[in-house]
Amino acid sequence: MTGRPFQQVGSRPLAAHHRYAMRADDVVWPDGTEQSYGVLEQPDAAVIVSLTEQSTIFLVRQWRHSWNEAAWELPAGTREEGEDPDATARRELVEEAGLEAARWDSLGTARATALSTMRFHLYLARELTRVERRPEAYEQDMVLRELPLAEALDLAAGGTIQHAASIAALFRAERFLAGR
Repeated sequence: MTGRPFQQVGSRPLAAHHRYAMRADDVVWPDGTEQSYGVLEQPDAAVIVSLTEQSTIFLVRQWRHSWNEAAWELPAGTREEGEDPDATARRELVEEAGLEAARWDSLGTARATALSTMRFHLYLARELTRVERRPEAYEQDMVLRELPLAEALDLAAGGTIQHAASIAALFRAERFLAGR
């Protein structure tokens, strides 16, 4: 099936908090069946694989309240209103990892779930320079770890890295660097 298989006939807000909102969309399928879909409206985000000349990358470990645990993931963050995804990536790399990059390559986009509007903009950052980290208030206890790209891929494949966008970015970076 191609195209839109249903017609949206209504939408109503359910809740809102900060830059996030939840809505219910009413849809009618081609057979006349009506259904309500919950949609989480979220800003887009940037996720960065920061690769050194020694083929190491940087991960950050931070507390994820909704998961009730700390998680290893790539430097990443949500776009500010009106901000270009490239600018988001550059800002987040400085904030979380204390790095600037002279060379940037897009690794495309990814989605985490069909219930959310969020699109992850994936990047490979190279020719890195260390600068002072500028973490946000809730990122003060963030841990930064440098490790070989191959080891990060193993952590992703083995389930230690569970952040879906980080996993997608790592595997796309590997393919990009291999010329595939």
